[in-house]
Amino acid sequence: MGTSGQIQRWEDRRGEEGRTTEPGVHDESEHGMSSEDLERYEADMELQLYREYRDVVGLFSYVVETERRFYLTNHVDLQPRTTDNGEMYFEVTMEDAWVWDMYRPARFVRNVRVVTFKDVNVEEITKADLEVPSTGNPGDEG
Repeated sequence: MGTSGQIQRWEDRRGEEGRTTEPGVHDESEHGMSSEDLERYEADMELQLYREYRDVVGLFSYVVETERRFYLTNHVDLQPRTTDNGEMYFEVTMEDAWVWDMYRPARFVRNVRVVTFKDVNVEEITKADLEVPSTGNPGDEG
């Protein structure tokens, strides 16, 4: 199957006014959303996610971090396992968790099971970690 001449690098595709357009990404004149609009939307989504995190973190006892996700949970079980050929991996189960994922419409999850060969970090949240100093601004002395 001949492909010469059929494949264009995205840098070579030019939109109006000389802007480069990635394949599958349309110029704002076609769909009404510019790259700045998309960046602003993602920044707003991340801010909304942070605010939700701030509101719910006090409900949970543990922070669990895997290579792919960040969770808040009240029950976590971490079990090291070994494959038949001697490789170690981790099986993590959580109940009643909250997932840091801005693309997920429902972030509360009843049961989570993660199997990974990568690092897993589990930290117990102490309530003192959640308290904000009542006087002064961050960084103020005295």
